[in-house]
Amino acid sequence: MSANLFSPLEIRGVRLKNRVVASPMWQYCGVDGAPTDTHAVHLGRLAEGGAGLVFQEGTTVDRRGRGTVGDLGLWDDDLVPHYARLVELVRAGGAVPGIQLIHAGRKGRRNPPWAAHEPGPPATDDWPVLGPSALPIALEGSGVPVEMSPRDIAETVDSWVSAARRAHRAGYEVLEVQAAHGYLIHTFLSPLSNHRTDRYGGSFANRARLLLEIVDGIRTVWPADKALFVRLSSVDAEWDLDQTVELVRELRAHEVDVIDCSSGGLTGLPVFGAPSAGYGYQVPYAEEIRSRTGVRTMAVGYIVHATQAQAVIERGQADLVALGRELLHNPNWPIDAARKLGVPDPYAQAPRRIAYWLRKRDGSFPGFAPSTDG
Repeated sequence: MSANLFSPLEIRGVRLKNRVVASPMWQYCGVDGAPTDTHAVHLGRLAEGGAGLVFQEGTTVDRRGRGTVGDLGLWDDDLVPHYARLVELVRAGGAVPGIQLIHAGRKGRRNPPWAAHEPGPPATDDWPVLGPSALPIALEGSGVPVEMSPRDIAETVDSWVSAARRAHRAGYEVLEVQAAHGYLIHTFLSPLSNHRTDRYGGSFANRARLLLEIVDGIRTVWPADKALFVRLSSVDAEWDLDQTVELVRELRAHEVDVIDCSSGGLTGLPVFGAPSAGYGYQVPYAEEIRSRTGVRTMAVGYIVHATQAQAVIERGQADLVALGRELLHNPNWPIDAARKLGVPDPYAQAPRRIAYWLRKRDGSFPGFAPSTDG
C-alpha cells in the first residue's frame, strides 16, 4: 500500500500520525533566550490544528549565535524547564515536538525582517558576529564577521552538543540541524564564504568537517530512538545538487535520518539557474536527493493545497511535506486537508475535545460535504 499524506511514518522510535510538518517559524520575541506566551500560543495552535510534527523555531546554541535579540536559545541549563512546558503543550495537542538548533553565524546581530533598516541591537545587547572567514554577506549594511579561531570552532561544536542534550532533557523527539540559508554551518560548506586554509577549509571534505563533527557530537547525546534531521540548501551560488547528494551520502553514514530540502540563502540573492519561486518549486530537490541517496526527505516551499501535498507523498517525491506561512494563514490546514481529501474521520487529526465538536458541527448540516478544491 502506497503512502499518502495521512498515513503514519515511523522514524527510529518516533511515530508521526501524518506527513504534515509545521516548519520552524521565528517569533522574534524571546526574552534572554527564554520563550514567552507568544511561543506557547503559536506552537499550541499548530499542534491542535493536526500537524504530525511541529518544529519550534530555530533555537540558538550559543549567545554568540543569535540572529536577533529576540531569538530563543538553549545555551543554559536553567532554560530547559521553559522548553519542557512547550513540549508538553505540543504533545497535548496531538503532535510530535521537534526543535531546530541554529547558529546564525554572519547573519547574526540583526533586526527582525520588518525592521531590517532600523538601527541594530543596542550596545548592551551586542555580541560578535562569527564566520569561517572575514567575508560579509553581499547585502547593504552587513558587517564583516570575525574569522573563527580553532578554539571558537571547538567551542561551537561543544555548544551544539550541549544544546542537543538540553533538548533531550526538555522532551523533544525530533532535532533538526540548521545547515542552510546562509547561517553558520552553511557558510563553512560553501567555497564562497569559506576561504580558510586549515582543516576546516579548502577541500569539500574539509568544508563539510564542521557539520559532520556537530552531527557526530549530537548523536553522542541524542538517543538512538530519536530522529535527527538536517536542513540543507540543495542548490545555491556555486553549489549544485551533485554536491548536496555527495554530502547527504556522507550524512547518512553519520546517522542522519531525514534531509530537509531547501535552497539558497548564502548571498541573499537569487540562485542563477534555479527555478523562480512557485508552487512546490523545491520539491524536485527532495525527490532527486531521495532517489539518489535512499535517505528520507522533507519537501518545503510553497506547498499550499491539499491535493498538491498529497501528490508529493503519493508519487514518492518526499516522505514529509513542511508548511510555514500557509499554517500561519490557517493553523487547521491539516484538518481541512483531511476533509478535502476524503480521509475517513478527518477530525481524528485534532485532539479529542476538539474533534467531538467538529463532528457534531458537520452533523448539524444535512447533506453538508467539504469542498474538494485542494
